[in-house]
Amino acid sequence: MKWWQDVKYKFRMANVVERLIAINVAIFILFYLVIAIGFLFHVPADSLLEILSFPKDVNSFLYKPWSIITYAFLHSGIWHILSNMLILYFSGTYFLTYFSSKKLLSLYFLGAIAGALVFMLSYNVFPAFKTIGNSYLIGASAAVMAILVGIATHIPNMRIRLMFLGSLKFWWIAAFFVIIDIVQIPLNNSGGHLAHLGGALLGYLYVSQLARGLDIGKPFESVVEAFGSFFSKSKKSKLRTVHRKHKAFNSKPNNKGNDYQQKIDAILDKISKSGYDSLTKSEKDFLFKAGKNNE
Repeated sequence: MKWWQDVKYKFRMANVVERLIAINVAIFILFYLVIAIGFLFHVPADSLLEILSFPKDVNSFLYKPWSIITYAFLHSGIWHILSNMLILYFSGTYFLTYFSSKKLLSLYFLGAIAGALVFMLSYNVFPAFKTIGNSYLIGASAAVMAILVGIATHIPNMRIRLMFLGSLKFWWIAAFFVIIDIVQIPLNNSGGHLAHLGGALLGYLYVSQLARGLDIGKPFESVVEAFGSFFSKSKKSKLRTVHRKHKAFNSKPNNKGNDYQQKIDAILDKISKSGYDSLTKSEKDFLFKAGKNNE
């Protein structure tokens, strides 16, 4: 089938953020297709949600340990998945400008795990949840918040131009979503908002420790490696991160090499001051080609 070949080709050519979005959307459609079929044939679909969602009870979790990951690929409705995927695309695109796709994947899954653990801990520690009956967690929000807060930690003062809002610093955007979650804790979906904050905290810790030379996600990267071929474009990914080179050339003087690196540095400075969207098309093309050649 030609359409299926086209889908597979586009998936192979997509970067890790686009693949995560595609997987979330595909699971969302499939999940609600199963629910619709169950409704038509009077077959309850609650059992599927029960199997894949993350529970508040430790004993229930021990019976389905996979739920600490699977819950992050389920969504409760159109607005839920739409908002999560928009934030993931926005923050993930910037994240890949400074970090590798492997680190994005590690942070995504670690954010989901952190959110789930905070959710479970909250229901078993805070008195406010004692009278609440059965409750479960679904959604990629904790993972997405980890990416958003993570990149905001790395480039807090980069200005982003948003429609109708003008130029905003990255940390303002991240802080807005964090505050929204805090404000809504006593209003609705308390456990979910606490889970979001768990993902946000993990994102901050992950990137701030990276800046100090400590990769707290390193042990988890071996797990990510197992799924690496599924999320990367090929065995040798075309997606590369461009870094500044701080050490001078030790070989013979090479003006061409120096000019090349100076141009990269100038573009990165421009991104830092005015954001990626401020680059011209030629600058974006140059940075992309430089990234492909940077190993």
